[in-house]
Amino acid sequence: MAETQGLMERLEKAVIRLESLFSGSTGPHGECGTVNGVNGGVSPSVEAFDKLMNGMVAEFLRNSKILAGDVEAHAEMVHSAFQAQRAFILLASQYQQPQENDVAALLKPISEKIQEIQTFRERNRGSQMFNHLSAVSESIPALGWIAVSPKPGPYVKEMNDAATFYTNRVLKDYKHSDLRHVDWVKSYLNIWTELQAYIKEHHTTGLSWSKTGPVASPSSVLSVLSSGQGVPSPPPPPPPPGPPPIFDNEGRKEESSPSRSALFAQLNQGEAITKGLRHVSDDQKTHKNPKLRAQGQTHSPTKNHTPSSISPQSPLQQNHPPVLELEGKKWRVEYQENSNDLVISDTELKQVAYIFKCNKSTLQIKGKINSITIDNCKKFGLVFDNVVGIVEVINSKDIQIQVMGKVPTISINKTEGCHIYLSEEALDCEIVSAKSSEMNILIPQDGDYKEFPVPEQFKTAWDGSKLVTEPAEIVG
Repeated sequence: MAETQGLMERLEKAVIRLESLFSGSTGPHGECGTVNGVNGGVSPSVEAFDKLMNGMVAEFLRNSKILAGDVEAHAEMVHSAFQAQRAFILLASQYQQPQENDVAALLKPISEKIQEIQTFRERNRGSQMFNHLSAVSESIPALGWIAVSPKPGPYVKEMNDAATFYTNRVLKDYKHSDLRHVDWVKSYLNIWTELQAYIKEHHTTGLSWSKTGPVASPSSVLSVLSSGQGVPSPPPPPPPPGPPPIFDNEGRKEESSPSRSALFAQLNQGEAITKGLRHVSDDQKTHKNPKLRAQGQTHSPTKNHTPSSISPQSPLQQNHPPVLELEGKKWRVEYQENSNDLVISDTELKQVAYIFKCNKSTLQIKGKINSITIDNCKKFGLVFDNVVGIVEVINSKDIQIQVMGKVPTISINKTEGCHIYLSEEALDCEIVSAKSSEMNILIPQDGDYKEFPVPEQFKTAWDGSKLVTEPAEIVG
């Protein structure tokens, strides 16, 4: 009996020991930790990144799941991108810095995740959660810090600032009506704050690579993934996706088998294959005919392939029909090309206008409206009567705005070339600009307009108690 009791105690201790080892070697969401040959634990940088994923990223996922819909789907993509980043940090902890020409291939998985997140936002511009999607889309390039040196931390902060432009809109819309959105904003911004702290501690001057071990290469990624050492859960599933391509391709194999057989039959002709070649006379040979050399490559058959490589992209550019419609309380003006007679006349105070990717066009908005946003437009003109909120210009080029009545604020962000014609009533308008150039304000004087440039250069000095910033005057 005593022997049985002793055996049970030893068994319980063994189980406890195994559980502790298992819990210590797993990363977020059931990931296996990287086994270090020295002490059997994950490297400090990977372990700290796991804490970030188990903490802020996990909280963001929970809050996104509560909001559901597009926000939840977008958050899952963010989670997948962080898993790809963890795999890269794991690679760096085991391998030395790669050759310059291998860097792009190693970064490709993360780049594809970032692109997927940004594409999702572009495809869901009509979403009620568009500001949520935009906050994520504008800041997710922060994951590119692994390719930034010597100071990746400030780069992440810059991306975080890009997110706040849209999270402030979310807070404005929901802070008094639905605190779930407020929690979502806090959890998302906390990710980048924590990432900055993580970078400062483990990768201050750039991603820290191992000082020992082999040099990283594209094959190194396969080695890390196949070893199962600390790789996030998504990589193991690739085997299951394997079967679908097999089923999908079976029909293709049957269709392509005759042509493939014909190809092999031609190759197997050996020397006889040259019998099918056309004889080229001397007057058709460039090295024997000076006239052909003077003509360059105009007769080169390779030119015929150029249109085929470009043509598939053309339909993508023309894929979006022009839009001018009222959707709820939002006027959508999108993908307008060379349209100079666009007019919105039936307006209400609660309505907003969102203008996206319009080129060489002009829009007139009559009456009084709440706000207007111009996003990703080129050579676009806007004329409006009255706006009670704000007019925003984002990521655009060569924009002209004419105010016929009043507007309290005009915001210009990431824009190159913006001319604003103010009316007598709108002279008290505040103009806020950031990361923009070639901005001019035209003020009515004596029946005409006088142009005043908005400063682009500033000088900052310490006055003994604070920093003082003022426009820099260029002499010369």
